[in-house]
Amino acid sequence: MRISEYVRHDAVGLAELVADGEVTPAELEAAARAAVEAVNPWINAVVETWPADDEPRPGSAPLAGVPFLIKDIGVSMAGRRMELGSRLAAGHTARADSALMRRFRRAGLVTFGRTTTPEMAYSTTTEPVLYGATLNPWCLERSAGGSSGGAGAAVAAGVVPVAHATDAAGSIRIPAASNGLFGLKPTRGRVSWGPDFDEMFNGLAVHGGVSRTVRDSAVLLDQIRGPEPGDPYFAQEPARPYAEEVDRTPGALRIGVLAQPWGGHRTTTPVADALARTLRLLEYLGHRVEEVEVDLGVDWEEFLLANARQWTANLTAQVDELAEALGRPVDSSTLEPPILASYHYGQRVSGAEFATALTVRNRVARNLARFFDGHDMLLTPTLPDLPVPLGTHGEGAEALDGLGWLRRLFDVSPFNAPFNVAGTPAMSVPLMSDAGTGLPIGMQFAAGYGREDLLFRLAGQLEQASPWSGRTPVVWAGNRLDH
Repeated sequence: MRISEYVRHDAVGLAELVADGEVTPAELEAAARAAVEAVNPWINAVVETWPADDEPRPGSAPLAGVPFLIKDIGVSMAGRRMELGSRLAAGHTARADSALMRRFRRAGLVTFGRTTTPEMAYSTTTEPVLYGATLNPWCLERSAGGSSGGAGAAVAAGVVPVAHATDAAGSIRIPAASNGLFGLKPTRGRVSWGPDFDEMFNGLAVHGGVSRTVRDSAVLLDQIRGPEPGDPYFAQEPARPYAEEVDRTPGALRIGVLAQPWGGHRTTTPVADALARTLRLLEYLGHRVEEVEVDLGVDWEEFLLANARQWTANLTAQVDELAEALGRPVDSSTLEPPILASYHYGQRVSGAEFATALTVRNRVARNLARFFDGHDMLLTPTLPDLPVPLGTHGEGAEALDGLGWLRRLFDVSPFNAPFNVAGTPAMSVPLMSDAGTGLPIGMQFAAGYGREDLLFRLAGQLEQASPWSGRTPVVWAGNRLDH
């Protein structure tokens, strides 16, 4: 299969070609590898590739034979390195598959490599010392977002149609918005972190993916959702597969609109214009939209402090465990300045301060739940600005402490983290682009706990009304030398 043919299909479409005997999984894998060779020297999104295993895959699996990439954090593949984007974990190899990896295999996916992540996934841009910066395929001077920046750039450039991603404060939605993709953060407890973890960052982090089409994300979530034995909690199973929701009408929805982010930040003119166009589209589709104010139950400074304590305490424990297991020091030779500063900040978080941070989590969750009692969804821009230039996050970062670093991250992406704190699902939809630069602009829709079904219905409707799959970036495998 030629690359130009390969990139015309989404994951479901490729699986259908395999099922019909029109192409073999080996031919798809060869096309994906050729795509890596064509675009990765430009964008640096794929850390490494490896020969796909020979394990038989169920021919009836919905994604049988589809090439796939996993993020370099959060999922263990037996015998493969998982380095967390950090010199501290360089060379670390997983001993066994995690539950999520087993589900990827059962779905029929052919995992042949891993994508970049910032160190410890602790940034909203992907510029680690270990791998070097990942570049945005729409503009090589811009960030691809983070922490699933490698996944976002690889999918946007046509390497694979869908890739694994994680999200603790926007790390699915930010790269989706930055790279012109669809990305849905599932409900807390929807996808298991087992067996090594009961939850990650006290439930802030979730597994998911980024994709070029809505149905690919829906099918992927259908294949990985559900609890594992020993999970501390799980979200109620949906009434029907998410793949079936994509083609169902959402009905007339009541959608609240938050144009300006929490914390006194301002949405820039290109993004505000894109939001206004989105509102007109929603009204044309019969939805009721209204500007709202959304009370998180705490002020922004209290929200920041609670998140800094919760994040850094978890980070410190993770770093200490890695350092002990690998026999390495925790200093500037193994950690980048903002991560090392966050580690030291976490060392000073007391048990009482950590417990107080969890009470803030509860207040935010209760307040957002009350909002969704009166609205089907909340619409915000995914990001208040266009993708930032590379290096923006790093300017003066060596002078920041753990709270200061998190403040910088949330300044760039203030719309995202509250839904991780509350555990509710949220998606970024690549509805718009900036007329001046051509850069994609994502719109974020959030819904109540467990309502991914409603999000997928609206996403499917928006995809039909305002298709985005025809828009491709400057670095696109289909434009490169064909094989």
